[in-house]
Amino acid sequence: MVSDAIEREVVLRHPIERVWTALTTAEGLSQWFGSVAEIDLRPGGRAYFRWEDLDDESVATVAVVDPPHRFAFRWGIGSLPNSAAQTLVEFTLEQVPDGTRLRLVESGFSRAAADVARTAHRANSQGWDAELADLGAYLDAAA
Repeated sequence: MVSDAIEREVVLRHPIERVWTALTTAEGLSQWFGSVAEIDLRPGGRAYFRWEDLDDESVATVAVVDPPHRFAFRWGIGSLPNSAAQTLVEFTLEQVPDGTRLRLVESGFSRAAADVARTAHRANSQGWDAELADLGAYLDAAA
């Protein structure tokens, strides 16, 4: 049985406002989360992400906008279109002495069939490791 959630936590050596901007603007997202991003930053707004090197794209719906502490969106599981089979991707930010603690939780994999959930969980788990490393590198390079 696959876990229903992916959880990651990193401390970024940057102010919370800077991390928030990287997470919630098209300019910031397109530097670390895919190669193209669009976002209508309001609950119910649409977000679009494209990974040109993977020839992949995803559309999401913004669920929570609570600057600069919480941002969340829903998107389809694996290659499934936006439907009932969605996960919730939630970023929580907390200012800490070393910068900003970012906690990522993607939950809801159990909404999909077991084989789809297992494949998506594995792919997204590896994907988040890479994307969060890219976020850190982007913030460090832009400092």
